[in-house]
Amino acid sequence: MVKSMTSGSPAKLIFLFTIPLLIGNLFQQLYNMADTFIVGRILGVDALAAVGCTGSLMFLIIGFTQGLSAGFSIITAQRFGAKDDEGVRRSFAASLILGGILSIVVTVFSVAGARSLLEILQTPPEILIDATRYLVIVFAGIPATMLFNIVSNALRALGDSKTPLIFLAVGCVFNILLDIVLIIFTPLSVAGAGIATIAAQLFSGLACVWYIFKRFPALRLTENDWHISQKDISDHLGMGLPIGFQSSIIAIGTLMVQFALNRLGSISVAAFTAASKLEGLGSLPLISFGLATSTFVAQNYGANQIHRIKTGVLQASGMALAWSFFMGVIFIFWGKPLSALFVGNQPEAIELSSIYLIVTGLSLWILGLLFVFRYTLQGLGQSFIPTFAGIMELIMRAVGSVILVSAFGFTGACLCNTASWIGSAVPLVIAFFITIHRLTLSSVEQNHSENE
Repeated sequence: MVKSMTSGSPAKLIFLFTIPLLIGNLFQQLYNMADTFIVGRILGVDALAAVGCTGSLMFLIIGFTQGLSAGFSIITAQRFGAKDDEGVRRSFAASLILGGILSIVVTVFSVAGARSLLEILQTPPEILIDATRYLVIVFAGIPATMLFNIVSNALRALGDSKTPLIFLAVGCVFNILLDIVLIIFTPLSVAGAGIATIAAQLFSGLACVWYIFKRFPALRLTENDWHISQKDISDHLGMGLPIGFQSSIIAIGTLMVQFALNRLGSISVAAFTAASKLEGLGSLPLISFGLATSTFVAQNYGANQIHRIKTGVLQASGMALAWSFFMGVIFIFWGKPLSALFVGNQPEAIELSSIYLIVTGLSLWILGLLFVFRYTLQGLGQSFIPTFAGIMELIMRAVGSVILVSAFGFTGACLCNTASWIGSAVPLVIAFFITIHRLTLSSVEQNHSENE
């Protein structure tokens, strides 16, 4: 259902829009968490490490495609806020065309280079073969992942965050069931987990396409809508590529940490994997607040409602901080039993994982502000500052992977996250207040001119 966010209480709109996003992101996280949990408990620590050590590379490649589709949907939301129905459909068509072409290119190169990338990261020999199998399968399914991201983001751009949630939830259940079948009852081992994930993503994407064709006329494309202009292409690539590259820049920093971590052994990799999955689960509401704020900001920017943007962003920041403090307490005081759910009866891995969660719990509030202000600037159509913030995050992770890991070992690897969040959040917060001040002055001048 189409939903305008250009009128009504900003806090209420953002919160209500966040709830389906949060549940949807929870199910999205469960895709990988299901792999991690089932693999770790059934196949053992080495298999868990094999799946876990691919996370940074998946973030590098798949994160690019996710950022790309998110950038495309910002154009869609801005046109919707401006009440440009034809522009909305053309934006959706451009997203599908460009996303399809780029996903094929990315798939070919990532599948071909999967093993080489794992070797460059000095993946431990005992997990290299399984890690390669899992990674190749996930990379081969990039077009399916891209399809779901583009279609679901387009629905959210028009205010419908519930429909993608429904199909994502069904896909997640399908993924878990297929995980169990392929891992327990076939010799596929960790490869079965990869197949289950991609099959579920494809199902969710096709379900969203079916829904648009049957029930969502605002995105139902006609023959003329497919005739996109050069401006449509440049607008979408101009927004999508920087956000995609921004995700990849951040991922490169994560890869540097993974490289340093691999040298500490498979137990450290498994502990880091388990804790990072828990962190990802705890930070889902923060990502959801950011995504909801991006749609809110993009629609109101298209409608030239600058005062609403300022109010909404500040209220979203308050909600993000409240959740950060709540999860911080859980991570600090209940880190060990939570870690044991993933690594089983492995005292060393549990101890290391709990260290990660304590460090994260103390600094999660920084990540909360980072998400809100990053997505806000993207919703305003800005790409330079978020990209610069991503570069700062890369620099901080790079420095941390050399200095902090060398000095403090596993704890140093955990501190890399905090350092990178600080390096990224500072320029984002500064840029937001400068930008909103400039837009407010421009809006006042425009209104004054119209009154005269």
